[in-house]
Amino acid sequence: MLQSLADDGHVPTLSSLFERGVGGDLESQIPPWTPSAWPSLYTGVNPGKHGAFDFLAFDGYEWGIVDRTRVREHALWELLDRRGLSSVVVNVPVTEPPRAFDGALVPGYVASDPPTCHPEGVLDDLTDALGEYRVYAPEGVEGDGQRRWYRRLVEMRGAAFRHLVDEYDPDFGFLQFQQTDTVFHERPGDDDAIATVFEAVDEQLAATVEACDPDTVVVVSDHGIGPYRGYEFRVNEYLREHGFVASEQGEGGMPSWSSLNRERRGNEGSSLARRLVAGAARVGLTSQRIGAVLETLGLADVVLDHVSTDTVRAATERVDFASSTAYMRSRTELGVRINRAGREPDGIVSPSEYEAVRGDVVDALRAARTPEGDPVFEEVVPVESYFDGPYTEEGADVLAVPADFEHYLSASLRGDVFGEPSEPWNHKRDGVVAAVGDGVDAAAGVGDAHLFDVAPTVLSTLGVPPSTRMDGDPLPFVDAVDPDEYAPYTASAGERTTDEDVQRRLANLGYLDDADT
Repeated sequence: MLQSLADDGHVPTLSSLFERGVGGDLESQIPPWTPSAWPSLYTGVNPGKHGAFDFLAFDGYEWGIVDRTRVREHALWELLDRRGLSSVVVNVPVTEPPRAFDGALVPGYVASDPPTCHPEGVLDDLTDALGEYRVYAPEGVEGDGQRRWYRRLVEMRGAAFRHLVDEYDPDFGFLQFQQTDTVFHERPGDDDAIATVFEAVDEQLAATVEACDPDTVVVVSDHGIGPYRGYEFRVNEYLREHGFVASEQGEGGMPSWSSLNRERRGNEGSSLARRLVAGAARVGLTSQRIGAVLETLGLADVVLDHVSTDTVRAATERVDFASSTAYMRSRTELGVRINRAGREPDGIVSPSEYEAVRGDVVDALRAARTPEGDPVFEEVVPVESYFDGPYTEEGADVLAVPADFEHYLSASLRGDVFGEPSEPWNHKRDGVVAAVGDGVDAAAGVGDAHLFDVAPTVLSTLGVPPSTRMDGDPLPFVDAVDPDEYAPYTASAGERTTDEDVQRRLANLGYLDDADT
């Protein structure tokens, strides 16, 4: 997509960076989704060391939205602070609540809106200077208005970054644009909207480079993105067929957007209707089966316009986590959790049975085949194959990588194992990296660049030692600085983000399964 935009003249500044410097593919991590990949990028460590695996942060069978308190490792701007260098950081995901350092930080994706910034007063300063600063577009904006907001948010990021650079005169700057991701979730296949976003980003990059005159520019993405060409594979439905998942009706389960939305919208619909539908569920007529019949008759949209969310929910089958042997908690965790005794609140798999059960789950998923007979997964492995560190057990026990990331994984129970993908586009494994400027050897290439290499590479461009805890290495186009030990990460006080608007946005972008549709 980026090459196509470059060929058509939409991104002259980005094109120039690639032409004058060095660039190539950047392999993302597993899972290659925003809430875990960006923390890995800015800490240089794998999720087992920093602890952010997904949009959801789990505590037993309970969950909330991930935030910076779940990223338990130093960010690269915090390491720079320990070496006497200052930073300005704008719009980087999973950075609220911010930790103190020399400089300024305006949080990005999954932050509340308005966000909590560092230091206190920065947001007021930006509002006074720019007139408005938002993390997200207003709710309900569609069509041309949505495209205008894409551009407007991109312009806010650039203007905010340049203003703060002027105020703080930092040694390092980190500027992120989320709209290059959002547009593919909200407007897949809309070439005009995509061009609008990338043109706006290119313009802001040009203005920022001109205003700030950096010695070195490094461009990275946390993952790639592209269309699904396969199926929606309902992991928990498959695991139920193989005896691992137990189900229940009505209240409970995680995470369904209808449950998040219920309190906000209040009690709607008829309580009598809810009781009638729940009664039908008790004799085997669940909302999924009702929905299949309505789809066949062409009546699904008509009925759903007149039936409340709670009515549908009353007859919805969902995973009974406490009674299940193994289950997928969240599709973007990209794995399966074993309900292990002594770790989960109502665990039923004893420690002595754990490895055998995990092996059975691995074997079952490896055996999954599409209707055409092709493997659903290119790799199904124990978590230790990808993660190591003190927080590894907080993630899934088995990681399941879809074949070429062409299949959409769902945690919902919807009657059938396979279906059409709920989202037409989603994340892919390969992103991009490029660099130009002082100390960048364009002839050296990027090598086998990995997401974990970004933080040590950036630190090396500034002559600062990477941490010995980092999993990556400086890329070959910079002079590597030998790693050094830094003080262990110590958690600071800070409340978790529970903003309902954030939860709704994640659902709207397809990150949270809605088991009631």
